[in-house]
Amino acid sequence: MSSNILHVNPAESDTEEAKNPFLVALGERVRSQRARRGLTRKALAAAADVSERHLANLEYGVGNASILILQQVADALECPLAELHGDVTTSNPEWLMLRKLLEHANETQLKNLRLNIATYLGAPRADSMPATSPKASQRIALIGLRGAGKSTLGRMLGEALGYPFFEMSAEIEKLAGTSVAEIQALYGVTAYRRYERRALETLIGQHEQAVIATPGGLVSDVTTFNAVLTHCTSVWLQAEPQDHLQRVHAQGDMRPMAASKEALDDLKSILAGRSAFYSKADFTLNTSAQALPESFSLLQKLLEPVTSANL
Repeated sequence: MSSNILHVNPAESDTEEAKNPFLVALGERVRSQRARRGLTRKALAAAADVSERHLANLEYGVGNASILILQQVADALECPLAELHGDVTTSNPEWLMLRKLLEHANETQLKNLRLNIATYLGAPRADSMPATSPKASQRIALIGLRGAGKSTLGRMLGEALGYPFFEMSAEIEKLAGTSVAEIQALYGVTAYRRYERRALETLIGQHEQAVIATPGGLVSDVTTFNAVLTHCTSVWLQAEPQDHLQRVHAQGDMRPMAASKEALDDLKSILAGRSAFYSKADFTLNTSAQALPESFSLLQKLLEPVTSANL
């Protein structure tokens, strides 16, 4: 059964101290799942098509199983692979029951549940507060890919409303004391996301009224994006891929497409991967459909229910 081999280091099996903590925890979760389902090790090994010895090694944290073996074991236990891995949403019965309840919910139901959960946990619901409530609605966050018009339209909107305008990228650089490019080059994307989150939290904490142009990749961090949706009125500025590319060219900024000969395909791929998140915004405006003055007029009209109390 060569495809079912678990790679075991004999030196690691001799002492508890030598065991890898992750493998030990993984083995404990497998044992727990097996016990929950009332399966003997022999029965689980047969169901997963894994030798009993290999399964024993896995359960005791001395077997470094391949992903395929783990999937076979998860299938035999009738649980998600994430549950064996230790996903927080599988960590206790309440999480598991919530996952099961949400399994077949549609997008609208999931959004309503997210907003209600945010309210229950103490965050204000932007969609349920009156338009005159600054905390709920009068921070305007513009989201979307670079080249959609966030900076240009954001400055125009800030001037028209009398709100301060902020480029989050500039706020991130102030916090870090260096450029965005240097943050990512020196410390990596994870560190950049931390600065991004801190910059947003600072803006939210200090300004009840503001127009904020967010980085295009902000949606990559679910926690940060959820803060935008919870504490700001969000507008997704869309554009056709060709327009995104032309505008970015005009700005002299080709990140992250500079190294690719298939820049348009790359941009389309990025947009496809992020659109499901961008579409969670409160409003959507396609800036490719008309000239800049018309786009600005449409943006103002979209936001009238939110901003009319301050005009």
